[in-house]
Amino acid sequence: MRPPTVRGTGTKPGDAPATETGGEGSPEGYKRGLGTRQIQMIAIGGTIGTGLFLGAGTAISQAGPSLIIWYAVAGLVLLLVMRALGELLTHRPVSGSFAEYAREFLGPFWGYATAWTYWIMWVTTGMAEITAAGQYMKYWFPGVAQWQTALVSLVVLLAVNMISVKAFGELEFWFALIKVVAIVGMILVGVGVLVIGFGDVGDTASVTHLWKDGGIAPNGAHDSLMTLQIVLFAYLGVELVGVTAGEAEDPQRNIPRAINSLPLRFGLFYIGTLIVILSVVSWTEFAPGVSPFVAAFAKIGIPAAAGIVNFIVLTSALSSCNAGGLYSTARMLRTASVNGHAPKGLGRLTARGVPAPALVVSALTMGLGVLLNALDPDHAFAYITSVSTGGAILVWSVILVTHMRYRKAVAAGAAEASPYRMPGAPYTNVLALGFFAFVTVLIAWSADTRVALYVMGVWVVLLVLGWVVLRGRKRAA
Repeated sequence: MRPPTVRGTGTKPGDAPATETGGEGSPEGYKRGLGTRQIQMIAIGGTIGTGLFLGAGTAISQAGPSLIIWYAVAGLVLLLVMRALGELLTHRPVSGSFAEYAREFLGPFWGYATAWTYWIMWVTTGMAEITAAGQYMKYWFPGVAQWQTALVSLVVLLAVNMISVKAFGELEFWFALIKVVAIVGMILVGVGVLVIGFGDVGDTASVTHLWKDGGIAPNGAHDSLMTLQIVLFAYLGVELVGVTAGEAEDPQRNIPRAINSLPLRFGLFYIGTLIVILSVVSWTEFAPGVSPFVAAFAKIGIPAAAGIVNFIVLTSALSSCNAGGLYSTARMLRTASVNGHAPKGLGRLTARGVPAPALVVSALTMGLGVLLNALDPDHAFAYITSVSTGGAILVWSVILVTHMRYRKAVAAGAAEASPYRMPGAPYTNVLALGFFAFVTVLIAWSADTRVALYVMGVWVVLLVLGWVVLRGRKRAA
């Protein structure tokens, strides 16, 4: 019997996209230049960004020690999302990743909508990161205008990405390594303060800070829950490992290994770090807009702490802009192009397998972030993070729904089963989707974050209008 065709795709589940062209290294024409160590570090670096280094300060001042609970809950939900994505990736590794799977199992509109939503999500995040990099550079170059340092940072990252995927992977490897060493160092210093009692806070540091300074949720359950949007933003980028599938060496082995290490990474980098920081220094010492790492190092009294931490947060911002802002957006933009959902020129690759036109468009769009910060510096970061979180919730939800459709196709014999399976599906899919719906309600509850829903509403309208125009052109052709 002939396998059934998924409605609206024109292909059987499990088939490679008809619009993708062949090429050396991977089905999409990319070069498989990302090795095991680079894939592992991209996976690690994708879960450590400005949301942790900077955004956690605001969340701590609002939620107190209860923030640890929300990082644990959100980490479990994101682990389910990544297991679902991992099953799809081992079914058929492609660089378009979740956008391609959405097109294959949900229909062409969803592939188009997912690619463009992921692009706008990371472009807006890149705006925040590149502007933050400009602010951090002023620590060493106070006489240079912020927009100039931000522009130089963006140009350098663009130049590296234009060389080859191997050059990108090497730069991201070192960026991620710096972040990992910094967090491990912070944890070791904190444990040393708690056990040995050295530093300026040695006499007051205690794990009792986690419950004695007003309780676990000192500002009440409402204020504590309202930090979930900030928590999800901190996890933004965990899905980046999926975008690397088309350029990864031996993706069937490396992708599951990267995803399987997520519980350890979440436990160490988020939960472990917060437990140590909030034990060494009371949550009452942290303020909105101030990095908890900077505050903790300053309280401990480590020499040159400000310069060290400033370097760390600078590399964190550059890493996020490099991996998410440029690398992933260019791949998604090219996926949209080769599927006929973006200008044809954006689908071109250089001889080294680099989507140069898509890279340039993403970089130029991110450059608008400097202008946004100049117009409204007090609210720009909150606006951008809430919009990015809204986009991430949409993309993560699409991954979960796509996985459910994939499982149905497997049960019907229309697609091959993957050896790497998501546990508890489809019940775990529904559980994760319910969590995202709950966070969306919380975003709507606050006036500061509600703007994200307005923006996402306008974005959905633009997506539908764009789809109508595309379909009209195809009918005319």
